[in-house]
Amino acid sequence: MVGCGCFIFAAVKRKKLVLENVPVSGYAAGGKAIARIEGKVIFIEGAVPGDIADVFITKNKKDWAEGKAIKIKEPAKERVNPFCIHFGICGGCKWQMLPYKKQLEYKEQEVKDAIKRIGKIDASVLPVIGSENMIHYRNKIEFTFSNKKYLTPDEFGDLGEDAWPGGALGFHVPKLYDKIIDIKECFLMDDVNNQIRNTLREYSQKNNLSYYDHKEHHGFLRNVVLRNCTTGELMVNLFLGNDDKKEIEKICNHLLEKVPSITTLLYTINQKWNDSMENLEPKTFSGKGFVIEKLEGFNFKISPKSFFQTNTKQAEALYNVVKDFAALKGTETVYDLYCGTGSIGIFLSGKAKKIIGVDVIEDAINDAKENAALNQLQSTTFFSGDVIEICNDDFFALHGKADVVIVDPPRAGLHQKLISKLLEISSPKIVYVSCNVATQARDLQLLNEKYIVEKIQPVDMFPHTHHIESVALLSLRE
Repeated sequence: MVGCGCFIFAAVKRKKLVLENVPVSGYAAGGKAIARIEGKVIFIEGAVPGDIADVFITKNKKDWAEGKAIKIKEPAKERVNPFCIHFGICGGCKWQMLPYKKQLEYKEQEVKDAIKRIGKIDASVLPVIGSENMIHYRNKIEFTFSNKKYLTPDEFGDLGEDAWPGGALGFHVPKLYDKIIDIKECFLMDDVNNQIRNTLREYSQKNNLSYYDHKEHHGFLRNVVLRNCTTGELMVNLFLGNDDKKEIEKICNHLLEKVPSITTLLYTINQKWNDSMENLEPKTFSGKGFVIEKLEGFNFKISPKSFFQTNTKQAEALYNVVKDFAALKGTETVYDLYCGTGSIGIFLSGKAKKIIGVDVIEDAINDAKENAALNQLQSTTFFSGDVIEICNDDFFALHGKADVVIVDPPRAGLHQKLISKLLEISSPKIVYVSCNVATQARDLQLLNEKYIVEKIQPVDMFPHTHHIESVALLSLRE
């Protein structure tokens, strides 16, 4: 170990390096804390500003390093006790040691820093909208079966890795794709997730059902996905490695008996080497094969392959920000690009003359059309295809000049060609919804050629994580 007061970074070439008594001074993007030693920045996992910690260095570059706090020598005054027994091992809810008020402060600051540093624009960042529910906020959650249970150093003891026979049902260990943490209790969803997971574990162990081997690619039980709606409807999809009809019937009937709140139970046979839903067909064992969720007055059909915001209550808050920013009067033609299952456009439909949605995923567009029909909407039209290919001059000529454009791209942000097209069509207003403020800030700088960023509203969809959504309102320069 090396005391940080006398440590010369550049001179050390050891593979394993621990810095002692590191004073943690702040937070950086991505949820990591920051320390500065001899002019070098260290990004630290598992620390809170104000901590003094021993830090194991995992990556050492000329001007910066990365590490993990392995021992808190003096805790920060603002540090709180995590509520989950899996904290520090599980990759989720990494900010449990921070009071929620502080989490929001750091998230808001991340947005401000990105807009200033990356976007290089002067825009008003409004106070972050926090989540009403800090636990039990997710409507979707996925657990994985594995014949390789992750063991902590204390659990591992003197056993060799290959000597451990146990399996696990829970979450992947960060950066270890085949090791699973055996989750006993999870606070992301209400207690029904614990009932389902623990029922499956007990039944499978009692009946010697095999868990999936992620290296050798065999085993009966692979994954289970839950979708728990505010409407009270609960969908469970059990992913299996082979189509053993007798075992499927037994485990499904047992699950329905023990968890009667399940309204739809499906199973999906997956014999691929990955867990993607592509080219897989879920089979309905019980119920109607889908669930209905509500956003304010609108109904949304969610099938096993559907994308839907995983925090229903905060999705309403997010969409209301979009509605406020759009400020529709009922006469506007609105283009909803990267529309997914159409939830934003449908949410705004009562205030617009016409909604035109575009998304590259055909299944999502099919869901959008179904959801529009479910809500008896006549003013919405949805198209499947690549946004940058569909949104050409002929498309806008056919469907009308855009009064408002809403964009909600993936984490990579807007394609350069779409930015060029947005600048060309010069809609009076753009509302940009983002799950990655860094790429949003980059795109806002490019759009700054013709647009003024009026204001930006951060919305916290995922408490106890570093993730933050951001909505920006852009107005065409006069």
